[in-house]
Amino acid sequence: MSIQIAGLTKIYNTQKAVDNISFEIKKGEIVGFLGPNGAGKSTTMKILTTYLPPTSGNASVCGFDVELQSMEVRKRVGYLPEANPLYYEMYIKEYLEFTAGIHGIKEGREKRIRDMIVMTGLSKEAHKKIGALSKGYKQRVGLAQAMLHDPEVLILDEPTSGLDPNQIIEIRDLIRNIGAEKTVLLSTHIMQEVQAMCSRVIIINNGKIVADDSIAHLQSANADANILMVTFDSAFAPTLLDELAFVMTKEQTGDNMWKLVTDKPAELRAEVMQWSLNKGIGISALQTETHTLEDVFRTLTKK
Repeated sequence: MSIQIAGLTKIYNTQKAVDNISFEIKKGEIVGFLGPNGAGKSTTMKILTTYLPPTSGNASVCGFDVELQSMEVRKRVGYLPEANPLYYEMYIKEYLEFTAGIHGIKEGREKRIRDMIVMTGLSKEAHKKIGALSKGYKQRVGLAQAMLHDPEVLILDEPTSGLDPNQIIEIRDLIRNIGAEKTVLLSTHIMQEVQAMCSRVIIINNGKIVADDSIAHLQSANADANILMVTFDSAFAPTLLDELAFVMTKEQTGDNMWKLVTDKPAELRAEVMQWSLNKGIGISALQTETHTLEDVFRTLTKK
């Protein structure tokens, strides 16, 4: 496993920021780490990157304990924190050379720096000082430094913060490509980002893990079986639906699209199929209402 956490707890004075959490992430996974503000995401990431010691429990990266073997962990982790720390008086290449020196990169250093500048889309800005860059380009510099030493694990806290829509798509593609051969733990509040990049999500709330599953399974598990979404092939008088005995309420949600609420979904499904045959009105789609990832997030973090 690239990341292993078992019984991890972090206490600040009387506040339990992380409360006995456990999870594992394999190589090649891009995992979304989600939760409301103050849920414990950043604290967990700081422990994994050896910035903070845990109060109790264990955490390891690529088999190395974050407390006992912190230097080995740092060699294998690339970290982009939410508050991206940069030296604004340095030029981009100068800063990456400085970062390469910290990591002890000697062989092929110049090529690696050039590759990172190209990979993160910084070529046109490479002549500038970091302080003169827009927030989006500063974020790219942060990504470049996180990947410079070719780490096995990337931990990214709000990596697309401040990027415009075109830049977001480019960074998404970059992260997806990286995730094919590395492990990526990604924190963001933007659910579209998670759905576009991640195969799995871990949701934390009040310091505890409340979900750890694939996006598709979380959405289907939180589907509402009492709501049928039906799309008909043609229009008809809405009053015709009053003939359906098992419909409690109905709502037209689009052209020929209806939301039917019932307390007997199996009976309503069969009734709608027979009704459509009798009326000669075709059905192009009939399914239980599924929730968006945002719906699932809100449900799990409000409990």
